[in-house]
Amino acid sequence: MIAFSAAPTQTLGSTGGRCMYAQVDRLRKDGPAVPVRLPEGVTAWSVTRGDVVRRLLTHPGVSRNLKKNVPSYRPGSIPWLSPWVDVDSMATAEGKDHARLRKLITPAFSPRRVDAMHAPLRALIDRLLGDLAARPGGDVVDLHTAYSYRVPTEMICDLFGVPNRQRPEVLRLFRAVGQTDVSKEESIAVNDSLVAEMLGLIAAKRREPGDDLTSFLLGAHEEGGDAAGEQPLTEHELISTLLLMIGGGSTTTINLIDHTVRELLAHPDQLDAVKADPARWGDAIEESMRVHCPVMHLPMRWAVEDIDLGEGVRIRAGDAILICYGAHGRDPAVHEDPESFDIDRTSKDHIAFGLGAHFCPGSRLARLEAQVALPALFERFPRLELAVAPDEVEPVPTFIGNGVTSLPVYLRHD
Repeated sequence: MIAFSAAPTQTLGSTGGRCMYAQVDRLRKDGPAVPVRLPEGVTAWSVTRGDVVRRLLTHPGVSRNLKKNVPSYRPGSIPWLSPWVDVDSMATAEGKDHARLRKLITPAFSPRRVDAMHAPLRALIDRLLGDLAARPGGDVVDLHTAYSYRVPTEMICDLFGVPNRQRPEVLRLFRAVGQTDVSKEESIAVNDSLVAEMLGLIAAKRREPGDDLTSFLLGAHEEGGDAAGEQPLTEHELISTLLLMIGGGSTTTINLIDHTVRELLAHPDQLDAVKADPARWGDAIEESMRVHCPVMHLPMRWAVEDIDLGEGVRIRAGDAILICYGAHGRDPAVHEDPESFDIDRTSKDHIAFGLGAHFCPGSRLARLEAQVALPALFERFPRLELAVAPDEVEPVPTFIGNGVTSLPVYLRHD
């Protein structure tokens, strides 16, 4: 168990969707940080006010590294939390270690390299749209499974050279790891299987290296440090980086595409506006990330010193901090009428990709995928419509991600 300085006042729900948004609103009113109960007896400070979120994301007294800052913690002792805190990747590293690990990945997502991905991305999208067009226009189609899910997952699997035979299981496990309503035994099974799949991927690349990021990272592990004297990538860092990039490189964009499609279909006047002026697709994408942040909470941060937030709230050194990334965009102190989707609002400020040193290096690719996938979808199926009411789309049961289980639509292309 991880020590905590205050008694929890409520349990953070795993229902997702509107219920999650409603609880975030209540927590925001209760204070700058509120102690909440999480699965398996973990307690953390829930931070849901936009200004406090920004402050703590860049606070020098807050760290992503649990193992270095909470010596009493035993890795693996909290299965649901393990995939987020027991890894050694740039997501959990600080200082020189963070810079070393980030330096390996960021060149792959440079503007030039991401722009070069446009052609294969367009080819993938055309193929998926062709598959959809072969279906009867009057049938209900799950757009999430057939399109939103496949665009980013196939792109990231291609980028990291995941063999076709591995992809279904790898992607199933990444979907499962983010759910927070499962048993301890289920969490252990998913975690063990994910590591086994990454080891299988590494073994495949040892046998047959290719022009992919897994082969590149494997080389950084096996060839040792560089001329500057930096230490080589350890095997645990290699596995951790693969888990971070393959999982994180797909989930965010899946949710972004799903939410944007749903909101535009629910607001036909705004859909007409972006169709009339394609330059406005960026407005729709940014507004979607503001109102429906693809990742709601990303476990976990840790106080390395006492932090006084005012209003009688003092976070103690060693306390866990659960920052709500989606809270900033939905905070009425930041945005007027924050729950409304409005591509015409002047400020669409959000922190969907984080802030500070841990800002997501794949943000440019995520935006590119959405900017190509969304207009192509509506161009191919101009009469696309939801098969259920917008608020009947089922959310994934978790407080970590912010996705949907399915997105039922009619293609109406017949």
